[in-house]
Amino acid sequence: MGIEMLQVADAVALEKMVDRELVLEAMEQALRTSARKTYGAKDVEAVVDRLSGDIALFHVRTVVEEVEDPENELTLDQAKALDAALELGGQVRDALPPIPLGRVAAQAAKQVINQKLREAERQRIAAEYTPRIGEITTGIVKRVERGNVYVDLGRGEAVMYREDQLPRESWRQGDRVRAYLREVRDQPKGPQVFISRADAGMVLKLFEQEVPEIQEGIVAIQAIARDPGSRSKIAVASSDAAIDPVGACVGMRGARVQAVVNELHGERVDIIECTDDVAAFAVNALAPAEIERVLLDEESNTIEVAVTEENLAVAIGRRGQNVRLASELIGWHIELMTTGDQARKRAEETQALLATFVSGLDIEPEFAMMLIEDGFAGLDEVALCAVEELTGIEGIDETMAGELSSRAGDALLDQAAADAAVAEEHELTDLSALTSSLAVQLVVIGIKSMEQLADAGLDDLAAIDGLASEDGEKLIISAREACGWFA
Repeated sequence: MGIEMLQVADAVALEKMVDRELVLEAMEQALRTSARKTYGAKDVEAVVDRLSGDIALFHVRTVVEEVEDPENELTLDQAKALDAALELGGQVRDALPPIPLGRVAAQAAKQVINQKLREAERQRIAAEYTPRIGEITTGIVKRVERGNVYVDLGRGEAVMYREDQLPRESWRQGDRVRAYLREVRDQPKGPQVFISRADAGMVLKLFEQEVPEIQEGIVAIQAIARDPGSRSKIAVASSDAAIDPVGACVGMRGARVQAVVNELHGERVDIIECTDDVAAFAVNALAPAEIERVLLDEESNTIEVAVTEENLAVAIGRRGQNVRLASELIGWHIELMTTGDQARKRAEETQALLATFVSGLDIEPEFAMMLIEDGFAGLDEVALCAVEELTGIEGIDETMAGELSSRAGDALLDQAAADAAVAEEHELTDLSALTSSLAVQLVVIGIKSMEQLADAGLDDLAAIDGLASEDGEKLIISAREACGWFA
């Protein structure tokens, strides 16, 4: 019986890929559970001999100062009578006769062992695969259910959902799979390993495997934008000026990139050199389209790109794929238009700005055009610019510069009053402590009403030059008082 138990433990440990000692501990726990049926409230310990497989049962009693459970505790005097070396906290083990394992007891023992093994298997899977998140792993397809592919990884099972597969891929039992290990998630049934062939990390790791310069850290993949199964764009940079990052990833006669394309079943991969010049980066990302002009709007993170009529379709790509991936790659929103459309848009913006300057500053169109040509793009820029910037324009002296700045400020306040004409809101000009210059600066940063000023914090006023934090705090408190916050 003893040898047979050890053989069973060895077989289970091999099948479940867990430690033999853990299986024997599970058996001991199962025996303790079964022994309770026979010995009731006794604290029973079961021991399986690791060499012979013999089973021994013991009644364990603990030495305590004051006995509360006579069945499983004894005083120090009682313990000394049995063994003079015993101290408080020590234990006395009395051998118990073996118990017969009937059908019910055997079934209970089996359940305990299975539970223990399941817990061990969960811990093993989590410990083994969590450190491997972000790597490419290989397995064999076990089964396909409702489009989801279950893969045998050798020491565990992974699932690849339908959305993690490439379009037009089909899998059968026994197929070999290479995929990106994207997540190990703890679930009620235990940790589940999730793999993907559609994740951008798959492209990253494939290039790492194919390009030694990436493994050595000379070339780095800075960003990836991917339309799984169709097209990917990767931005690469080199820390060594002598190494061409694009050429390193392409390889001799395109061997390296072709290996990646083959693994991804023909998915097109565009390799683009990453640069700090956003405009140049955008031009590279939109290849193969030829770009005519690029305008950046850093406030809205938008790039306006003009192309010829012939290049518009190429720049957009099929179903907008090229411009969408380029936008994801550089992290800016790209607005594509033809050169003709861009010229019309610029003309409309210029006319609108011209009208704003003429009406807001009460100046002639020719004078307004001078401001536009010098780079002024709004009344706020005229109101807040330094006098030196205005006097640098031919025909404008310090007196005229001050007058233009004052008129721009008044126009902004009038505009703010019109925008904030809501019954519950108080106008900024109603606050006596607020100077005209400061009111203009508040309008410029978007605070156009008393309610907005009352809701503001010191961080919101940090953009105003020359406003001390104490003055800003007093201003906010005054606005809150005017709005009745402390009534």
